Amino acid sequence: MRTMTPGLRKFALTTHVTSSVGWLGAVASFLALSVVGLNSQDARMVRAAYLTMELTAWFVIVPLSLASLLTGLVQSLGTTWGLFRHYWVVVKLLITVLATLILLLHMRPISHMAGVAAETTLSSADLRGLRIQLVADAGAALLVLLVATTLSVYKPRGLTRYGWRKQREQRPVSP
Repeated sequence: MRTMTPGLRKFALTTHVTSSVGWLGAVASFLALSVVGLNSQDARMVRAAYLTMELTAWFVIVPLSLASLLTGLVQSLGTTWGLFRHYWVVVKLLITVLATLILLLHMRPISHMAGVAAETTLSSADLRGLRIQLVADAGAALLVLLVATTLSVYKPRGLTRYGWRKQREQRPVSP
């Protein structure tokens, strides 16, 4: 395996951390907007919240999730951590892939809600189930991203079978 130069590694790490933390922050903003959309009595505020949520999702959250996934792959393949050597990397990869896929599937209800908000004045009872779903999904997404962040910081020990094999292969054989 070929590792990146220290300068390139730091650039890749900075890009990954920036996109990952940006994704987390954008989801926190989305959660705040979804709570406003669910609870506000001001029709203009509700409309603005749902329209802003759609824009935030398409132009901030989706690109940051894809950037986080891509830069995480670059980081794992270009450093000694590897992609399948450590359980925490594998778990974080699975979390990121699943979160990104669920986000892409979730874009349809977000766009639907924004479309309804753009066309009509919503009462507090209109699409209540969908509005609650948007809050719950954003809260769950925030929690999942916090788990991924925690894994990145703490890096729990534990090599996969592949990691053990690679580690044994790299040890010099004593005569």
